[in-house]
Amino acid sequence: MRTFDRFFTVPEIMNKKRGKNKTGQVWIETVIYTLIAFVMIGLVLGYARPKIAEMQDEAILQRSTEMMKEIDLTILDMGGAGNQRIREITIKKGELKLDCVNNKIIFELESKKMHSEPGRNISDGSIIVLTQKRTGYYLVTLTLDYSSQYNLKFNGEKILKVIGTASNPYRLSILNEGEDSNGKIVMNMSLS
Repeated sequence: MRTFDRFFTVPEIMNKKRGKNKTGQVWIETVIYTLIAFVMIGLVLGYARPKIAEMQDEAILQRSTEMMKEIDLTILDMGGAGNQRIREITIKKGELKLDCVNNKIIFELESKKMHSEPGRNISDGSIIVLTQKRTGYYLVTLTLDYSSQYNLKFNGEKILKVIGTASNPYRLSILNEGEDSNGKIVMNMSLS
């Protein structure tokens, strides 16, 4: 009889060895289950994140369309020469372009969601909506065209002013300066 047989019987030795194996097995199972959980979370996020981005872009486009309608209503209801209105505008994503050279106000947004049929102008009241397919996104353009009735200026100049994203709202001031020599009403815009 061997010396260690006095203290342990063969089944006790086997049980101790199995106990050590069970501890290792528990750790391996824990790691495997954790990896499976991470893979599942990754798959869900891989599907959900693009959908969330599309929903956010759609909400931004709706708010931007409302902002453009408010600017349009402000210009159309301005009244006579000397009247001034201030409109707060918020841009969380995209760009607002005051194209005074072409007498247009344009909002552009790079979106993950197709807003309208690509390559086709669609009217939403006085707003012209154009969606263009780009590589990996859509460029959505909302345009107010005042070329037939108004002469737009920014700080008294015929320039292109680009207004980008900001955490605080902008204060867009619009002043009716009366008619120019061509019979168009001059709308002078500025930011304050």
